[in-house]
Amino acid sequence: MVEQTKVGGRIGEVFWIFLALGLTSFGGPVAHLGYFRTAFVERRQWLTEQAYADLVALCQFLPGPASSQVGFALGLLRAGPWGAAMAWLAFTLPSAIILVLFALGAAVLEGPIASGIIYGLKVVAVAIVAHAVWGMARNLCPDKTRAGIALAAVFAVILVSGPLGQVAAIVLGGVAGLVLCRDNATAPTSETLHFPVSRRAGVISLGLFALLLGLLPLLAGSAVWLTVMDAFYRAGALVFGGGHVVLPLLEAEVVQSGWVTSDEFLTGYGAAQAVPGPLFTFAAYLGALLPGLPSIVGAVLALVAIFIPGFLLLVGVLPFWNQCRQWGSAQALMRGANAAVVGILGAALYQPVWTNAIISPQAFAMALTGFLLLTLWKLPAWMVVVIVALGGVFIQP
Repeated sequence: MVEQTKVGGRIGEVFWIFLALGLTSFGGPVAHLGYFRTAFVERRQWLTEQAYADLVALCQFLPGPASSQVGFALGLLRAGPWGAAMAWLAFTLPSAIILVLFALGAAVLEGPIASGIIYGLKVVAVAIVAHAVWGMARNLCPDKTRAGIALAAVFAVILVSGPLGQVAAIVLGGVAGLVLCRDNATAPTSETLHFPVSRRAGVISLGLFALLLGLLPLLAGSAVWLTVMDAFYRAGALVFGGGHVVLPLLEAEVVQSGWVTSDEFLTGYGAAQAVPGPLFTFAAYLGALLPGLPSIVGAVLALVAIFIPGFLLLVGVLPFWNQCRQWGSAQALMRGANAAVVGILGAALYQPVWTNAIISPQAFAMALTGFLLLTLWKLPAWMVVVIVALGGVFIQP
């Protein structure tokens, strides 16, 4: 009874700590990792600095939303599976609710001020994505080899449109990295991670991840909810390199299929920059707009589907990570895949982000202002969103 009370208390502790973070963690995945470090390494000492660095490395190594995966793992470490679930729920819920309400209200907003703000949100998406491409290129393509892989990925996405081109670019990037990027391998650290996940549970999680990835496309045409789950699950399973990379994957699934208009997509993406918590909650906004499902049902289904693959992979790899991270081949493969991701996001910066938002010199000037505010003045993303969205009132066509 004492042990159950202790575990129950830890679950509640995890929920309230992550709810506070979900309400205040502005700035995107990198900023989230900084908030987590302050909260759990410095303040509460749930794990050491080196263990936290290893955990971050693991989550950046895997597809999926890195900051949410780190939060999930911290909840798992502190209070077991229920702690992991509460960490995700509390960190995700605030921004998901805000974006669903925005999706339901955006359609009824009328008048020049409202339409100007919505246009400003599309323009600010240009600045946000350009900033993401710039930062990721500097970190993930620091040499000619990886820059070449990124450039090849741009051509792959242009020549083969839709999700197939993006998947092909990531796979070919990984293969190229395996061949060309072995010289960049770094020596692993000596400290190990210990989570309450057995090897059997890890194998089951990896098997379930692969089963859903292969089975959902076969079932997609039989029901609307299965089609939606397939689209968002596949997007979540192929996101390497951070939350912004989900933009081209989701655009291929929901805009090119005709579920959501390009204007609605970019408006929601701009709004997602102004709220705290994980960028993946953009899926809740899109789910609320999908035809054929009630708004709340679509939002919940899309939100759960896009997060599930990253968590299954994390649970699957945790029992084996200490051994796998010693392999230079794994590091080389991920270097190539991450470089390809930069190319995919660079292609998305042009289409659909730029072509749908920059339709006048004034819009270009406003997008450039947002980019400089992010890169030179180092303003937080939510503040830049507010500034450019208000500027949209004055530059709308």
